Amino acid sequence: MKKFLFVSANRYANPYPVYPLGISYLKAFLQERLPDYTFSTFDFNTGPEESFRARLEEFRPDYIGLSLRNVDDVNFYSRESFISGYRGIAEIVRSCTNAPLIVGGSAFSIFPREMFELLNPDWAIHGEGEESLLNLLQSLDRGSPDLTTEGLVYRRGEEIVVNGRTNFLKRPDLEFDTGIIDFYWDKAGMVNIQTKRGCPYRCIYCTYPLIEGHQVRTLDPGRIVFTLKHLHERHGIDYVFFTDSVFNISNTFNAELAEMMIDARLPVKWGAYFSPHKLTLDQLTLYARAGLTHIEFGTESMSDTTLAHYGKHFRVDEVVRVSDDCNRAGIYFCHFMIIGGYGETEATVNESFENSKRIANTVFFPFVGMRIYPGTVLHEVAL
Repeated sequence: MKKFLFVSANRYANPYPVYPLGISYLKAFLQERLPDYTFSTFDFNTGPEESFRARLEEFRPDYIGLSLRNVDDVNFYSRESFISGYRGIAEIVRSCTNAPLIVGGSAFSIFPREMFELLNPDWAIHGEGEESLLNLLQSLDRGSPDLTTEGLVYRRGEEIVVNGRTNFLKRPDLEFDTGIIDFYWDKAGMVNIQTKRGCPYRCIYCTYPLIEGHQVRTLDPGRIVFTLKHLHERHGIDYVFFTDSVFNISNTFNAELAEMMIDARLPVKWGAYFSPHKLTLDQLTLYARAGLTHIEFGTESMSDTTLAHYGKHFRVDEVVRVSDDCNRAGIYFCHFMIIGGYGETEATVNESFENSKRIANTVFFPFVGMRIYPGTVLHEVAL
């Protein structure tokens, strides 16, 4: 019986700790396909380094999967980096065990070569992990790693090789870790769930397409409803946040999911990230009947000029119209703003402030500056 230890390296808890959803998807996927494995999780939000050392000694894993969520806090004013903490965890692994270290997660996927060089793992996977990790483990168990594995990152002599990715998982599985779910419900008052992966949009600063791809894949809506029912019955969880990059894409799927939630009479409320683009009052009303209570819009600006520079697919009049519809549907909503991004001027900033007055009963969350990530359009523009 082989043993695999998933390690969630995230310790950032502002404004609240976030459940390690990626690990849950990986664990559910692998448990079903590797019955001869025992999988366990260590979460640095729930235990200190001393507990991690003890877990390594007690569990004695054959493989360790280290998941990196964020590179930094994306705050222009504090600029808190999490890299040194990740390096410290990797050093603990090396000092306590000879098990191969496999690194992945969203932070790694944005900087695969740099993070591989820094942490020096045995293997790594950028982007979606389920099928790639399964293929890697099966090939390692056969005695010869499959170096053609999509998304695989490895060292060949002095060179760090980063394999490309052309295929994506069609139907991700999900099962929450009962050992840590109560901690996050108690600390955050919500649990996060993903209903789809991939984003078809091309906002100039965004890393979602780099991590998940542009092709949109949806989960089984029946599985989502089953999971929500299980969370409520077993853990008393009655509020979830759908962490899709943009919830209101794949409208046929969304309508099916909403209808199933209504039919199941789930006593669960939810929120999600939305785009103002092509969002109708009828859709909002349906989602509200299914339990939607609040929306977080990635609006970023209230100036048409700046929206065009940011690569947004909507304009101010549509933002105002959708905001009015949210008020009609009785749904709370807020708008996130990026002030001073590419193409911004003093005039467009003033225009955003003036246009914001056209929207009633909302909250604006402005952030100053735009983080430049490799692989984005903004990175190309900056170069």
